[in-house]
Amino acid sequence: MTDGLPIVAVVGRPNVGKSTLVNRFVGRRAAIVEERPGVTRDRRELTAEWTGRTFRIVDTGGWLAEGEAGLTGEQTVLAAKVSAQAAEAVRMADLVLFVVDVTTGITDEDAQVAQLLKRAKTPVIVVANKVDDERREADIWAFQRLGLGDPMPMSAIHGRLSGELLDALVATLPDTMETDEQFAARADEEAADDGIFNIAIVGRPNVGKSTLFNRLVGEDRSVVHDMPGTTRDAIDTVVETVDGPLRFVDTAGLRRKSRIDEPTEYYSLVRALEAIDRADAALLVIDASEGVTHQDQRLAERIDAAGTAVVIICNKWDLLDAEARDKVRRDVADMLGFLSYAPMIPISALSGRRVHQLLPALRESESA
Repeated sequence: MTDGLPIVAVVGRPNVGKSTLVNRFVGRRAAIVEERPGVTRDRRELTAEWTGRTFRIVDTGGWLAEGEAGLTGEQTVLAAKVSAQAAEAVRMADLVLFVVDVTTGITDEDAQVAQLLKRAKTPVIVVANKVDDERREADIWAFQRLGLGDPMPMSAIHGRLSGELLDALVATLPDTMETDEQFAARADEEAADDGIFNIAIVGRPNVGKSTLFNRLVGEDRSVVHDMPGTTRDAIDTVVETVDGPLRFVDTAGLRRKSRIDEPTEYYSLVRALEAIDRADAALLVIDASEGVTHQDQRLAERIDAAGTAVVIICNKWDLLDAEARDKVRRDVADMLGFLSYAPMIPISALSGRRVHQLLPALRESESA
């Protein structure tokens, strides 16, 4: 982040209320919240303000211990990637809010995260969440054993004692106080269209969108794993290019509404569709190894209806033989014929092959 605002990272194991706390601080339902472990997986950066102090707050996925009981091999790999995102947020932060659950007490995962935070040397406030009434307040002192100072009680879902926590938070931040005039001017600027060209990366689950996103922005900004549904929210990053700044938006995989049977997927769908509507251009990612599906066709129709410039990307091209490649080209021409104006680029997001062709193709699509 380049705006100079202090950074507050919210970390902890899964299902302790991190996203609910972030939503409470920013004053809106910006992070996806559901009472189930593992909902937040990428780190998400938002702006918050308290008593004239403005800061960036970073919502992270649950920090999981390696080899946690009940996880499959694939889930263990994903847990490691989510934990790496949380560790990166801590590395960047000026302050860490370490959220624990007063109703469960200290767990092995809490203790392991505490050890990592001690080594990080970043200031830490231990937030004992779910203190919904005075009867729970005495239970917070057990968390002193974590060795990170006196815990602060809070109920993120009800807002109880949130003001006291925010007072402590801003008192701990580095001295970068904005004047009222500076804050008002920046808020007006953020509310206006910043003029940056927006590119939404869309597609079905597990087609390689996050891998492509990371390749384009040049860092591991989204969690990447071959488990469908890894990206739960729209994540964006501005990249400087020879054509000026571009904002790439990684979206959750879009499924048919009839197959969405949980609230998290519903909100992910809504935000992905919003990202398409706001975008200046879209990269429609198709898994070439599976061919063009009816869901790809539906997504293409949505992009076409939005009037958004589009490039069709056939990912995992390196997995196909010559006959399969010919079939994919025919399917694109047949099923996506209404996007005949859109360039089609076969790539391998994993290896980076032909990814360099995407920006020129976007320029061609925009001018078409």
